Amino acid sequence: MNRIKSVLEKKGLTQTWLSAELGKSYNMVNAYVQNRRQPSLEVLYEIADILNVDVKQLLVSNKKN
Repeated sequence: MNRIKSVLEKKGLTQTWLSAELGKSYNMVNAYVQNRRQPSLEVLYEIADILNVDVKQLLVSNKKN
């Protein structure tokens, strides 16, 4: 599952709310949530700030254990 989507669901927030807070269109936020587009690092940090989470929670590690 997409990490942004997961955090939104845990916090009971919607993509529409996030798009308004972020100043981006719903379609852009939906593309981030559906993994059709990746946000720039600046936008990713802004999303983390808006959602009040560490940016690391929105990233998936590529390291193998």
